[in-house]
Amino acid sequence: MLVFGIESSCDETGVALFDSDSQTLLAHTLHTQMAMHAEYGGVVPELASRDHIRRLVPLTNECLQKAGKTYADIHAIGYTQGPGLGGALLTGAAFANALAFALNIPVIEVHHLEGHLLSPFLSEKNIRFPFLALLVSGGHTQIMAVEAVGKYTLLGESIDDAAGEAFDKTAKLLGLPYPGGAKLSQLAELGKDGAFDFPRPMIHSGDFEMSFSGLKTAVLTAVNQERQKYGDRLPESVRNDICRAFQTAVVDVLYSKVKAALGQTGFTQVVVAGGVGANAALRAKLKTLNAEVFFPAHEWCTDNGAMIAYAAAQHLDKAHQAGGFTVKPRWRLQ
Repeated sequence: MLVFGIESSCDETGVALFDSDSQTLLAHTLHTQMAMHAEYGGVVPELASRDHIRRLVPLTNECLQKAGKTYADIHAIGYTQGPGLGGALLTGAAFANALAFALNIPVIEVHHLEGHLLSPFLSEKNIRFPFLALLVSGGHTQIMAVEAVGKYTLLGESIDDAAGEAFDKTAKLLGLPYPGGAKLSQLAELGKDGAFDFPRPMIHSGDFEMSFSGLKTAVLTAVNQERQKYGDRLPESVRNDICRAFQTAVVDVLYSKVKAALGQTGFTQVVVAGGVGANAALRAKLKTLNAEVFFPAHEWCTDNGAMIAYAAAQHLDKAHQAGGFTVKPRWRLQ
């Protein structure tokens, strides 16, 4: 069965075609709005929604052409119902239901975070249930016990800023261009260990909860102190050292919480998903755990249609006739 996936939860428009019989991704196409939003220093929801509308049909045509298929070959359509930006979600939901209605095929609503959680399966065949999942992105930082597809237990999460959000906000206060999280990580590789010592919030809390807003405040304090010495433009070496100290603090917290969760659950595998899962320092640290650790390929770390198509293919029993629909901007995975 060929399942078409549509992702439009924020600032990436992604579509993909997945063969559920052979468990093979046939093709995918993706457009990022990064350059458009950079002018504003962050995602503008109305602009994001309008751009999804412009991109969905051309991307769909391109995807089908890559796969050597036509609209008539699609058997079901999966789309991101939430969480995400309401207007952006509506564009994908409307397109999915309209297309499914026209083709007389069923639709499947997909949870965006489940798409991320299952994305490593697109490139890794050795993952076994149950496992521990670290969902770490710009909008969410959660540790989940995964018993099976659709059976998830939240063990802990960030009580304020997500890790990716903290990366982007810290990059912004350092004057890095949007989106700054990835740039901050690059500069951190050039910094020196120990030049700054930032707190590791809640690292000894005794549970799996996390917090990153206080860390961001500590960085702001350090930046202001350094600017009193050097002026508004910090020396590159100082900026790089701050980036490294910040990244190290985040990685230490995530590592500590995952290690503790492994000890409690007794699981032997960890699956990392989400945009921050591409961070090289985090990958290197997690690989030192006494467990098998799996990461999605870099192309599946950011939002994409392939993960939605894959997740939809695992829930074919939930397929239903297209028609009235709603979206869920806030939606807990459990």
